[in-house]
Amino acid sequence: MKILVGLSGGVDSATAAYLMKQCGHDVIGATMSIWEKGHAFSGIATADACFSPHEEQDIAAAREICKILDIPYHTIDCTAVYKQAVLTNFKQEYLSGRTPNPCVWCNAKIKFQALPDAARQVGIDFDKFVTGHYARIFLNPQTNRYQLLRGVDQKKDQSYFLYRLNQEQLSKVLFPLGDKTKSEIREIARRAGFPVSDKPDSQDFYSGDINDILQADPKPGHFIMKDGTIMGTHNGFWNYTIGQRKGLGISAPKPLYVIGFDKNNNNVIVGFEDENVCHGLTATNLCWSSIKPPTEPFSALAKIRSSQPPTPVHVLPISDDEIKIDFELNQRGVAPGQSVVLYDGDLILGGGIIKSGN
Repeated sequence: MKILVGLSGGVDSATAAYLMKQCGHDVIGATMSIWEKGHAFSGIATADACFSPHEEQDIAAAREICKILDIPYHTIDCTAVYKQAVLTNFKQEYLSGRTPNPCVWCNAKIKFQALPDAARQVGIDFDKFVTGHYARIFLNPQTNRYQLLRGVDQKKDQSYFLYRLNQEQLSKVLFPLGDKTKSEIREIARRAGFPVSDKPDSQDFYSGDINDILQADPKPGHFIMKDGTIMGTHNGFWNYTIGQRKGLGISAPKPLYVIGFDKNNNNVIVGFEDENVCHGLTATNLCWSSIKPPTEPFSALAKIRSSQPPTPVHVLPISDDEIKIDFELNQRGVAPGQSVVLYDGDLILGGGIIKSGN
């Protein structure tokens, strides 16, 4: 089988390519280029991010991996589509007072769509697309649907970021790391002689100043309580996210959290811990990756952040593209614009974009 492996220059994708070749497949490596030359940045962005001015280092690492494996290597230009699907969305969401998750959109629209499509357009023929994500895919023989499952290594599981992959995308993808742990992957990489075997994981989609992307001029505003009490000043509400506690630069008898925005007046609304919790949320822009869209209420587990353990919830479908979720245990920092992902054990049911907390 012909396999195209999306290489990031890190240990996970390198090991995925190695495992595919060990299985006897015809393997091809490819890296998506997404950094637009001339893009303004503050100069403090590091290389430990997906979107980085140091992209050439990752490309060089990926090319070296392909030399070691003796497989073809290609760099695929995805800058234009990445700018539109990820960066423009990121900017619009932040400047609208929402907190986007660029990795979710990058996976659905770039890594698993634009990259393989562009590879075919330049004449690269392949049967399956492979990445180094920690997740699993299962074809349910009863429903004949491809289903996305959490990775075995719960600490590295990346299913939260993949919930928007559709049936066509899931049918064309393999995740060879899904049943392995990170420590196993690093050991395989060391035995394979990869120089990236001990390379640190990427920490975020961009490690520099957020205003490098937003390109928003500083604008003085106030931190205010719900009753209008002014607590301090800031240089733009878009520099903050719901649930944020650190970095506010204001003093109070108890820790203050960002609990909302008055974007029309450039105010950041802050409150104490008890004001930072929600009983539930509503979500729109739904995507049901593993099941048919539900029409009846059901119970599930949910994550409103990738790093949190799933929490029990009750889900009420409101319409074809809106659900209401009630938490069994109140949750902190429910941020509009982020994703809520629903699980049944290890099975990812689907999810959507948080519209509001309540």
